Amino acid sequence: MSGTPRARPTVRAVRAVRAVVFAYHNVGARCLRVLLAHGVDVALVVTHADNPTENIWFERVADLARDYDLAVATPDDPNTPEFAARLGALRPDFFFSFYYRLLLKPALLAIPTRGGYNMHGSLLPSYRGRVPVNWALIHGERETGATLHRMVEKPDAGEIVAQQAVPILPDDTAGDVFGKVTLAAELALHRVLPALLAGTAEHVQPDLRVGSYFGARKAEDGRIDWQQPAAVVHNLIRAVAPPYPGAFFDFGVQRVVITRSMACPAASGPGGRSELYSDGAHLFARCADGGVLKILSLEVDGEAIVPATLPARLGENPIPLVRPS
Repeated sequence: MSGTPRARPTVRAVRAVRAVVFAYHNVGARCLRVLLAHGVDVALVVTHADNPTENIWFERVADLARDYDLAVATPDDPNTPEFAARLGALRPDFFFSFYYRLLLKPALLAIPTRGGYNMHGSLLPSYRGRVPVNWALIHGERETGATLHRMVEKPDAGEIVAQQAVPILPDDTAGDVFGKVTLAAELALHRVLPALLAGTAEHVQPDLRVGSYFGARKAEDGRIDWQQPAAVVHNLIRAVAPPYPGAFFDFGVQRVVITRSMACPAASGPGGRSELYSDGAHLFARCADGGVLKILSLEVDGEAIVPATLPARLGENPIPLVRPS
């Protein structure tokens, strides 16, 4: 059959969803991997330069980005007009923030055409703010998790698009729980990302009146108050256990850091004098309420020692923990 052939339809290339990723720590590394696995075009990874005074026990996002031949930037402040202009030139659809430590201000959040999203290490609106895993342990929580939410001017206050809960067991340390939260963040992002990229993800505004907000912690906040109940002391010990600085007390000029403990309900008794005592094989702490903890590991002036040998080293058994003023 003769005639003029029909013109073929024009095929237009569909641009992959483009993102700028602000990331740090293990959560940053795992979530960056999720974006790449879903085909997101990561135009730039913004991370932090190493702090020489910090214990870098976690995965370096900069190393991961370079493994994937991604561009990396480490600005001291990402909110400067110069850096904002650089980001705007990339024409990103999304910003993603995964454990990045600096707040992105409104002018920066206005750049991505489809918004910015942050992964937070708690079940929002609870434990908004800094170091949520540590605070959850300090308060004796039995559950926490990870939340992906839209970034707005107020920290950790935007609409929630995904959450994943994880349990906190009675003797879990912050390191144990952080590992669970890292996996929770990966699972939450992996589950919601197809809908988010397609524009169909449900957004739920949290009720901030029922939530909580906490600030940063300092090393000095790890000082043990032996007049507190055993449960409070145990929660502090596990909340700041290594790789964090550790819970500590001073005995004379020596600093004792207790790095792991375990509740011993069977050994508890009436409240009274707080003390450390050894039965020759184990070291125990009797707290002000009569509750007893078994001390599983500790350091004296930076040296790890067998806990049961502490009384001999300090010259007292039992060791009084609250001395008369």
